[in-house]
Amino acid sequence: MENREYLNRLFDIYKDLLTKIEQETFISYYMEDLSLSEIGDYRGVTKSSVGKTLNRVINKLEDYESKLKLYKIKEELIKIDNKKIKDIISKYL
Repeated sequence: MENREYLNRLFDIYKDLLTKIEQETFISYYMEDLSLSEIGDYRGVTKSSVGKTLNRVINKLEDYESKLKLYKIKEELIKIDNKKIKDIISKYL
């Protein structure tokens, strides 16, 4: 799986554990496809600061997954061939 897609999936699961700035920065870069410079200009910070924020977000997402394994659990449960279970999983994860 492409790293960008994986990070987006982790973000969907763990976004509520991030700060508002971390969420906005991730969305701007990975979902809206803005450059670090564009995000920095909009927020009034340096490109370097945006890069550091993105690195911190990626590290947090990977750390949460390494400890909680919600993405891995979700992927395994989705393989179960039962629509009701899949609907429940999709609702909460």
